Amino acid sequence: MALELPLFPLNVVLFPGAELPLHIFEPRYRQMINECYEKAKPFGVVLVQPESTLYEEEPYTVGTMAEIEALDRLQDGRMNLIAKGTQRFRILRQHREKPYLSGIVELYRDVAEPEQTLLRYANYARNLFESYLQILLEVVGKEDIEFNLPAEPEELSHFIAYFLDVQDEQKQRFLELTSTVQRLQEEVHVLRKEVAFMREILTMSNRFHTDAPDRSMLN
Repeated sequence: MALELPLFPLNVVLFPGAELPLHIFEPRYRQMINECYEKAKPFGVVLVQPESTLYEEEPYTVGTMAEIEALDRLQDGRMNLIAKGTQRFRILRQHREKPYLSGIVELYRDVAEPEQTLLRYANYARNLFESYLQILLEVVGKEDIEFNLPAEPEELSHFIAYFLDVQDEQKQRFLELTSTVQRLQEEVHVLRKEVAFMREILTMSNRFHTDAPDRSMLN
């Protein structure tokens, strides 16, 4: 089933389940957000293609619907809001009948795959991602922060894709994949390299602090 959706081209890839803080200042997007908020309707977040120009933004064809969770209006008309990703969509057609971009879209979903295969790759990815987070938090001195990872494989694959430190084009690829297994496989490939690299950095950092002279003895 096709539906019309206001589109917000941004330099970010939004995934289902992820939250996105936005500062709205352009008049065209103030109008869009006001209309969506008043009618309790979602808008679509789409990644801008690199060759796009201002006011003629050309988005990638797959994006994510966003619902407004919180909205704070400023006195000068600007707005701060928190949006949450819900469902993915694919743009069938787009137009500029209003000041902002709109599109006729259809929902975009992963295909059905064997449960045992999904669970196997989800467990691989979850274990690696937990190691990734543990090392990352140790590096920044925030070991006490806890994460509750999604249990369902597709949700987990989107959660990992959102947090991975990769280029937007790679995130867009994760978003466009229709195989949860393939998304998890590719994330496992990235995580294996990232975990190995971060462990090396952490070891070097610990070695530096261990080998550093006690400054109190130099006075």
